[in-house]
This record gives sequence, C-alpha cells and structure tokens, in this order.
Amino acid sequence: MALSKEFDQQGNFLFKYRSVLPVLVLGVGLGVYAFVIWEETKARNPSFAANGYEFFCLGVGLLGLLVRILTVGFTPKNTSGRNTHGQLADELNTSGMYSIVRHPLYLGNFFMWLGVAMLTQDGWFITAFSLAYWLYYERIMYAEEQYIAKKFGDDFKKWAAQTPAIVPFPSQWRNPNLCFSVRKVLRQEKNGFAALFLLFFVFDTVGEFITYGDVSFRNEHWLVMGGVSGLIYLVLKLIKNYTDLLNEEGR
Repeated sequence: MALSKEFDQQGNFLFKYRSVLPVLVLGVGLGVYAFVIWEETKARNPSFAANGYEFFCLGVGLLGLLVRILTVGFTPKNTSGRNTHGQLADELNTSGMYSIVRHPLYLGNFFMWLGVAMLTQDGWFITAFSLAYWLYYERIMYAEEQYIAKKFGDDFKKWAAQTPAIVPFPSQWRNPNLCFSVRKVLRQEKNGFAALFLLFFVFDTVGEFITYGDVSFRNEHWLVMGGVSGLIYLVLKLIKNYTDLLNEEGR
C-alpha cells in the first residue's frame, strides 16, 4: 500500500476517535502526577500548595479554549464541528483563525490538554505528550486535507500554499466573513470548557489526598470552579437537547 494511502486510511480512522488519545494520555499523566507528589511528600518537600504554577497551567489551557472559541464562533454550519462519523465541509474556511493557520481547532486542543499535562511537573511526560499529540494528529490533518483538496481543488491549494498547518502566522490575519455566534460556541464548546476545569479539580484532589492522607478541599477554588463548570455544562446540555435556544440558522 502506498504510504499516502496508508496515511489517509489511518487519518480517517483516528479522526473518529480523535478525542480518545488526550484522555488516555492524561490518564497516564494523572498517574505520573500522583507519583511526583508522592515522591515530594516522602522528601518532605511537597509542591501541592503551589497554586501559582497551577494557575499558570490553567492559563495555558484557557488559551487553547480561546483559540477554539475564536475559530468555532466565526464559522458556518457543517464546518469546524465535533462530528465523528466522517469528514464534513460544506465550504472552505479561509478567514478569521483560518487565515493564519489551517488547523486552528487542533492547535487549540493542544494548548488545552498541554495545560493539564503540565500539572504533572514532569518534563519527560510533557515532552512525550507533545510528541504523541503531534504524531496522532498529523495523520488526522493529512486525511482532512486530502478530503478538502478533492472537494475544493485550486481554492484549497491556493489557501494551503500561504497558510501554515499548525504554527500561526498572525500577520496574515483577515477578518472573519461571518459575525460571532455565541449560540454556536455554547453549543459546541461546553464539553471542553467543563472538562478543563474538572480535570484541574481531579488532579488537585488526588494531590491533596497523597499529601495529607485526606480530602477536605484545601484549595477550595478548584472545587468551586469544577462544580460551576459542571453545572454550566448540564444546563447547556439540557437547553440543547430540549429547546431550540442554541440553534441558529446557518450556524
């Protein structure tokens, strides 16, 4: 089998399960984090209460969420979605975030999950996560571009020739063709928003238990943020499933 065809097949397969790798890797990351905290506790040098670093990690994660919001909020229906049944693109996005990078959603995902991976405080794991993310999503990006190239032809080639794949080129920014859709963002980004804060809460809870042998939510801000984000997710989920409030024509 030609390597290009193999990449395409692998990419289409991985596309359906593109949310699985971060979950698996970050599950391993939780184990790494637990070991690091345990070692520091034995050495009587615990870093559990180092909230400054945790907030820095959260900032990295929120940067990724912002990239996704700026991407999704300005795109039309049937593009930049969470579909898992196959490639889908009714039109070629080339403005807004897509004017400075071809895969802004995957760039956003990287920073979101990098923020969580950084909680481990283990340089080797952070490096391994970054490499695994790139190898995994490289196939997906290849398959997506094969699909888009066949569908949009010369328009895709022209756009791809001047727009980098994953490292943004801000000087090329062109204003979005559509207005910002708050409804679409709330509809599509509620999962990532809740997951980000809940993961920080889980990591903090595990760290507290290993350090002190109990859980009394000493860093109560993570409990509050995790609870609020979970509640917001449930409310938006109910609104999406039982009303049309988050629906918008063409978005």
